[in-house]
Amino acid sequence: MVSLPNLISLARLLCVPLAVWLIMTNQMRAAFYVFVAAGISDAIDGFIAKRFNARTALGRYIDPLADKALLVSVYVTLGSKGELADWLVILVVFRDLLIVGGALLIHTLTDQRMRLEPLFISKLNTLMQIVLIVVVLAMNGFGIDDHGLKPILVGVTAITTVLSGGAYIVRWVRGTAGVDAA
Repeated sequence: MVSLPNLISLARLLCVPLAVWLIMTNQMRAAFYVFVAAGISDAIDGFIAKRFNARTALGRYIDPLADKALLVSVYVTLGSKGELADWLVILVVFRDLLIVGGALLIHTLTDQRMRLEPLFISKLNTLMQIVLIVVVLAMNGFGIDDHGLKPILVGVTAITTVLSGGAYIVRWVRGTAGVDAA
């Protein structure tokens, strides 16, 4: 149960309140470094788990929990600071609640276990969410001019968020109808 990848995921989870505090106290450069380090830790724990066959049941839950806690918390915090539009924050948070709540609801009502593997559009959406956060933190922490990139990233993030949420709904409908939802 205790493995190096799980400890790394736990450390990433514990970075969430630190990242939120740094953003709330306008220490954007430090928040940038914490966020990037958390992202690197996600890649490292995944590599170790796969390469050294250190996957655990706990890791299947704590790794995505740490990822979602960090992303959602940073989105909400950047939104509260006026660095991200409220509508985008609501969209991102709603999508995650839809995915978790939908999976729990389907499992409860049908006693079916829905596959937890993320869809391609979901992976793309997560990438866009991360890139947007990195750009916003870099702009504020280092005084970098985005040259008009932020509005484009906001739009792409919003589109991939809607498509990802919709794709999960389609998967669930097909899955509960007995159709392979691959």
